[in-house]
Amino acid sequence: MKRRPPDYPKIFDLSKLRNRLRVFHDRASAGKVLAGMLEEFRGSEVMVMGIPAGGMAVAVEIARELHLPLDIAVVSKITLPWNTESGYGAVAFDGTVILNEELLSHLNLTDQEIQTGIMKTEQKVSRRVTTFRGDRPSPDFKRPIILVDDGLASGFTLRVAIKALRRNGAMKLILAIPTAHSESVQAILEEVEAIYCPNLRSGLSFAVADAYERWSDLDEQEVIRILQEGTSGQGLPKQNLNYANGSLNPRSY
Repeated sequence: MKRRPPDYPKIFDLSKLRNRLRVFHDRASAGKVLAGMLEEFRGSEVMVMGIPAGGMAVAVEIARELHLPLDIAVVSKITLPWNTESGYGAVAFDGTVILNEELLSHLNLTDQEIQTGIMKTEQKVSRRVTTFRGDRPSPDFKRPIILVDDGLASGFTLRVAIKALRRNGAMKLILAIPTAHSESVQAILEEVEAIYCPNLRSGLSFAVADAYERWSDLDEQEVIRILQEGTSGQGLPKQNLNYANGSLNPRSY
């Protein structure tokens, strides 16, 4: 990707929330905070895309508050055979695969085990695409996209989503995440046009859940409900912005 000039605006956070815990009541409240930071995009041609499951609960609030269309970017981490909470890569909705080669070099996984993990994850993603999208048409990936998750830890699920969106024609990607470790933000920074993250944290330990007072997993039915609810009122008037040449007022990405 072409390098940006040094003065290019990249990271936007809230100084009052830096290095703090339990700053959001839940994902919905985090979405409202992000919507406030993204106010300039209200009613524009920008599309909000959430990463399921938790990212959808944040994304729907941004879309609702700013009168923006909502869609979904289905990705899933490739989990370890002995620990489904940890992964060594991720798969995206279009079949894009990213592996954590550094981690794999320290694991005693055979090639067969790695390929089996990839295959199972591909099947999971394919099923989820069918479950979540149904007969919804594919979105216009060439319009500016605000990509949303509920937090950024290792970053592999977000990275595979970004790569897949780029492969499908996305030119302008804005990452919106309620909480993240500062090192993870720096690692992913050059892959997107800008990052909005109200709760930036540093330190030796980091858990996305620590930013929330209420934290629980969302099931697939909840994601479907969010999608239906978030897309039911998308006939709102939009500003006619020329996003083909990267013009977004007031800040150009």
